[in-house]
Formats: sequence, C-alpha cells, structure tokens
Amino acid sequence: MAFSALTRRAGLALGLSLLSAAAVGVPAFADTFPDRPVTLVVPFAAGGSTDLVARVLAEKMSADLGQQVVVQNVAGAGGNLGADNVARAEPDGYTILMGTVATHALNPLILKTKPYDPEKDFAPISLLVVVPNVLVVNPELPVKSVADLIALLKASPDQYSYASSGNGTPLHLSGELFKKMAGVNMQHVPYKGAGPALNDVIANQVPIMFDNLPSSSGHIKAGTLRALAVTTAERAPSFPDVPTIAESGVPGYETYTWNALFAPANTPPEVVARLNEAAKKALADPAVVERMNEFSATIVGSTPEELAAHVTAELAKWTPVVRDANVQMD
Repeated sequence: MAFSALTRRAGLALGLSLLSAAAVGVPAFADTFPDRPVTLVVPFAAGGSTDLVARVLAEKMSADLGQQVVVQNVAGAGGNLGADNVARAEPDGYTILMGTVATHALNPLILKTKPYDPEKDFAPISLLVVVPNVLVVNPELPVKSVADLIALLKASPDQYSYASSGNGTPLHLSGELFKKMAGVNMQHVPYKGAGPALNDVIANQVPIMFDNLPSSSGHIKAGTLRALAVTTAERAPSFPDVPTIAESGVPGYETYTWNALFAPANTPPEVVARLNEAAKKALADPAVVERMNEFSATIVGSTPEELAAHVTAELAKWTPVVRDANVQMD
C-alpha cells in the first residue's frame, strides 16, 4: 500500500508539474536555452563581409550564451541554399541564419521558383549592421560628382556602362535603382563576382560601378578609383567627405548591404528574445565596435519587430526595381 500511495503521489506531482509547465508555456524551456552549441549558418563562402560579421559576432555571443556559436558556411544558389536549410530546421533556436538583403529581399523577388517565403518562414531576431555601397568611377571618366555623372549620362544615352558582381546581385540592382531614380541610361555588364568587376573598372574597361565600400576603400584612398557618393542615407564615418547619392541630386536614393539574424518560423519568442539579447550585447562590445568600424559597418542591433518591418520595407522597395529591370532567374 505504501508503495502504491507513493506512486500515486509521484504521479500526481508529475501531472501538476506538466500542467504548470503547460500553463506557463515555453519559458521553462527558454530558461535552459541554450544547453548545447548553436549553429549560425552563413549562406555564402568564407571570407566575405557576411562571414566576417558572423565570426566576430559568434565569438562574443558564445561568451554570453555559455555555449559555442558555431559558424557554418553553406554556400550556393546566391545564398538560397543556406537560407532554405535554416527555414526547414527545427524551430528551437539551435540553428539560426545570418541573413542579408540577398536572402530576404532580392532572391525571393528574382527567382522563378521560390524555395522559401522570407517573411513567413523565418522568425526575425535582430538587424545587426548596415554596410554602405559606394558609387565609384575610373578617374579617367570626366566626372567628379553625381551631378556630373547624371549630366554625362543624359548627354550620351547608352554610351556608358557599369559593372556589377552579377545579374540580380545587390550591386546590380543598386545600379538599376539609380537609373530609375536619376532618369538615366547605362548598360549593365555583369561579372562573376565583385573582384573581377572591380579590376575592370580600375583598368577602365568599364568606367562605373556600385561596390561595397569595404572592398573599394583601399582603391579610393590610393586614387585608383574615384568615389562619387555613398549609397546610404547618411555619410559613412570612414569617408566623411564623400557625400550621399541622396544629397547629391537623387533624393530618397538609399541602398546598402545588411546582415541580420533569423531563426526558423515558430521558434519560441523567449528563445528569440534570448538570442536578441546576446546579439545586442555582442554588438555593444568595444572590440566588436572597433572591428565593424574598420570596414564601415554601422551597428544597428534592432528588436525582432524592427527587423520584421525592415524586411517588409526592403521587399516593397526592390519589387518595382526588379520588375522594371526584368530580372528573373531559375
């Protein structure tokens, strides 16, 4: 009888415990998160700016979370392969994505077959950093400002061309947005990557390019490229004398590369909040601030809600640009 009574009491206690957990919801699980390593998927090859941001962030987040944040490069399909892997992962916070404008705005608009929905299939965590693009020209091109370039392009329609890192890339569409908003024409010359494109601009094979500011900065300082303007709404702290395109005669123009953390949809809100907290702490670390400043990245550290609104706004901004440029890829 004693054993039976003990069993009944134990069963009752267990039942009450389960009911309590169910009533409270997920926090009991969130309190223990993470209890094993977290995988941070970078949907591009190692060595690029997205990979750099991920590795700097992962080190500091690991210290705060008490578990290692392991960076995993899953390159392919312009970022779609890695993003799709995370969209299909278990929604428990242990597999997260370093998303970009490519994975969450451009690719979903450009691809005929959509492997995932950038809004419905992810739980936003935080917009981390914004990296400016820059409008550069070969120094032999007779322009020293955005106004000069617009005047040249209007005087000689279709005579000039601009290079990009490939069809449908953020750098390509930065050029298309400029054409649309400035009312000018220039031919697009796609390359297999920003490096080869930049080399041909320096060699004056193609005179104009929109590039990520970090990769062009050394050439700008050396005088082998001329920076006309940055593409962000505000000037880049690393080049305070370079104006923005918006203040140079194309009001409202703004493009940039951005990095943000996403989890799979239906990840518990408390887990998302814990990851957001760790990311913000990492971004506030002086060593991280210094590292980001080195390549002109502006730290944001948003809330999940702000990131969700950002993705919606980016999709709205790029939809007409992609449509007008008639960019479609399989």
